[in-house]
Amino acid sequence: MTNLRLCYQTIEFGKLDIHLCSLRNKQEFYDPEGIAEELGISSAAWPIFGIVWPSGLVLAHHMINYDIGSKRVLEIGCGTAISSLLLNKKNIDITATDYHPETERFLNRNTELNGDKLIPFERTGWADKNDTLGRFDLIIGSDLLYEDEHIELLSEFIKEHSNRKCEVIIVDPGRGRKNKLAKKLLEIGYLSSFSKPDNTDYLSADFKGHILTFSRSNESITAAKEKQ
Repeated sequence: MTNLRLCYQTIEFGKLDIHLCSLRNKQEFYDPEGIAEELGISSAAWPIFGIVWPSGLVLAHHMINYDIGSKRVLEIGCGTAISSLLLNKKNIDITATDYHPETERFLNRNTELNGDKLIPFERTGWADKNDTLGRFDLIIGSDLLYEDEHIELLSEFIKEHSNRKCEVIIVDPGRGRKNKLAKKLLEIGYLSSFSKPDNTDYLSADFKGHILTFSRSNESITAAKEKQ
């Protein structure tokens, strides 16, 4: 991490402050042992995990007042993991995951910056079949659908890690794949709804994306099986 230029900031969520260490810009790169390269992460894609993106901020603001209760929550493709840090501060049962080899180091550093307990983390890809994450009641993520092939991988990952009754919330910046994902998740019993965030004054530009909400129950699973 010493060879990287970093940025420190405090993001306000009402009365809660999240202190964050992230990469200074999208040109940062440090992979001296070729670990990321072996995982198929190019030098151009390497910094993506460590940048604060608008969709990540929208997700965190959406989650601040979300009624989670005692649900077990998973953030996938967490990157800077702002939502995980926020939910952790609220003592929510949150687990984070990402494919990038540096994510856990930044996550632990940021958790310590906020004076909170370490967040359970596992580095895994959506195509991997040997993770130990288990199943969850709520799965969240932001800006996940870069390619059409991600739809199949993501829906399968969600299928493998969601309890029978589960909710999925994904913030998509408008890459044109939300309907394809909704169709795929419908096959495993998830009903979908799309909405715009109520307020995005905290962003420097208009947000053109949507909050995608998918919910599954015993009834919706039965209906999906009857259509197959």
